[in-house]
Amino acid sequence: MALRITGLGEEIAAVTGLPWHLPLEEWPEDPALAEKRGISRHVVRLVRASNDPDAEVYAVKETVSEFANREYKILRELSHLNAPCVEQVAVVEGRVDAHGEELPCAIVTRFLPYSLPYRVLLSGAVTAHEITTMASALALLLVRLHLLGFWWGDCSLSNTLFRRDAEGFAAYLVDAETGEFQKTLSDGQREHDLEIVHFNVAAELEDLSLSGVLYPGMEPVRAAEAVIRRYRRIWAALKERQLLDPKDRHAVEGAMRQLHDLGFAVEEVAITIDGDTQMISFQPKLVAAGYHTQRLREVVGLDAEELQAKRLLASFDRYNARENKLGLPIQEMAKQWISEVFEPVINRVPDHMRGRVERAQMFHEILENRWYLSEKAGYDVGLEVAADDYCTEILPLRRDSGVDIVIQ
Repeated sequence: MALRITGLGEEIAAVTGLPWHLPLEEWPEDPALAEKRGISRHVVRLVRASNDPDAEVYAVKETVSEFANREYKILRELSHLNAPCVEQVAVVEGRVDAHGEELPCAIVTRFLPYSLPYRVLLSGAVTAHEITTMASALALLLVRLHLLGFWWGDCSLSNTLFRRDAEGFAAYLVDAETGEFQKTLSDGQREHDLEIVHFNVAAELEDLSLSGVLYPGMEPVRAAEAVIRRYRRIWAALKERQLLDPKDRHAVEGAMRQLHDLGFAVEEVAITIDGDTQMISFQPKLVAAGYHTQRLREVVGLDAEELQAKRLLASFDRYNARENKLGLPIQEMAKQWISEVFEPVINRVPDHMRGRVERAQMFHEILENRWYLSEKAGYDVGLEVAADDYCTEILPLRRDSGVDIVIQ
């Protein structure tokens, strides 16, 4: 039986060299990567393309050929739609071991940098805030998928990866084999997904509760209900008609800002004014996720998660208001902010500790540390002091990248 690898052209060479003649459970795995692997009903391994510690990391999952090819196509479509999901790389079929025995088909995806499964995030001292922000991230992910006409069918914490996003999290779909696209999802299909996520999240958190991980008094069912409530609030804001006060000249602007705060750009909206009451009807027609992410990319040229982007834009806006005395173009001021604020702060991180935390997240955390130290000292300590303290007191305890770094 011939080995067949179908996938992204530029990735084929890297995955071809992996030990496809061995059952996946026998593949060696870097312990630092193993802890990044969540629970799955399939055999899954995180592997590097080579022995180089900086080599690309892939997630390999054994399954049946039909499911692997189907999931590959779904992930490809989701990626084309800029959905938050892992990126498909290849489907590997025709595997046999050294004795000629057939081995399961495998699907390969690119490991999402700086991502963590929920069990790792909740393995330490868990607070109500972390549970709330994870619930919000999962709800937002489901909203974004439903807006694209995608029914997940198995939404859960286990099938999601989380990346730190300022004070919250960003959620990414990692398992799509049960999902399917529709032209538009019916209310019944959306409710079905909500029933599934409610059951799954409650069961997953109950399992953690029994193991003594969750904080005392935390109720898994209520946490699962928080996902549903957050989903409904976001969906209503994006889809339902709002009646605005005609006496408020900024009512429409405020409604738009509310959607921006949720992370959505409004590309098309319908506004009608009642002839009798003069009440304004505000109805979003077309929205796009990633409002702050897109604005940061356009203005500053940096890529970041949504909440990170919002924080970085706030820093830039303050800098621009303070320093732009000559009315220079915003792009010119953005270059100055990068060279005078962002890069100098990031460059204070010692070489042997770089890569532990994603740059935009690190900048946010240094801003937070500046506030904390300034409150404690009674005066503004400045970014340099905050960055140095962060590198000494906080960064050594962090390893979001999944890479072991020995501090000399």
